[in-house]
Amino acid sequence: MRRKILDQKGINFLTMTVVDWIDLFTRKVYCDIIIDSLKYCVENKGLIVYGYVIMPSHLHLMFEAQGEKDLSVIIKEFKSFTAREIINYIKNPKNIESRRAWLLNHFMNHGKAFKDSGSENKVWMRGNYPCWVYSPHVIWQKLHYIHRNPKAAGIVTKAEYYRYSSAMEYKQRVGERRDFDGLVEMEFVSTAEL
Repeated sequence: MRRKILDQKGINFLTMTVVDWIDLFTRKVYCDIIIDSLKYCVENKGLIVYGYVIMPSHLHLMFEAQGEKDLSVIIKEFKSFTAREIINYIKNPKNIESRRAWLLNHFMNHGKAFKDSGSENKVWMRGNYPCWVYSPHVIWQKLHYIHRNPKAAGIVTKAEYYRYSSAMEYKQRVGERRDFDGLVEMEFVSTAEL
């Protein structure tokens, strides 16, 4: 059973996962596609980002939508656009991708299995596993989960060392780091509880 976003205009925590948990985001180019797409959604679609992390096979995001579009619509467009950009990059023979045939085969097989997706390739798993973030306690719980993910996975020794996470931006915000410009424009939860 796929869960639906209960509050389209409230703060939500979501997980988006690459099919078969493929470690796609071990390469900078794919992370940059995600970051650029998040920036676009912030600047043009009314997305407000409170926290994020790009893990090797999935993303965790805490955000809300303002304006005309519901969060579900923004997420659908985000996933569709990023999938096309990823596939286009992989297909381009000018780009170096040692896993080209393997990735395209995987994404094509999932596209065939889910013909109703409207695409011959499927990069993202169905569903986003949304969690409505309804209180300050839950906000902090999810934000800490997002930030601790790379350390828990053994990728870094400190959460703020991971480039594709909002942890560094939160550390900068409380004055511990001044040498990093954030990747995505964010709204910050009060740092009093950090």
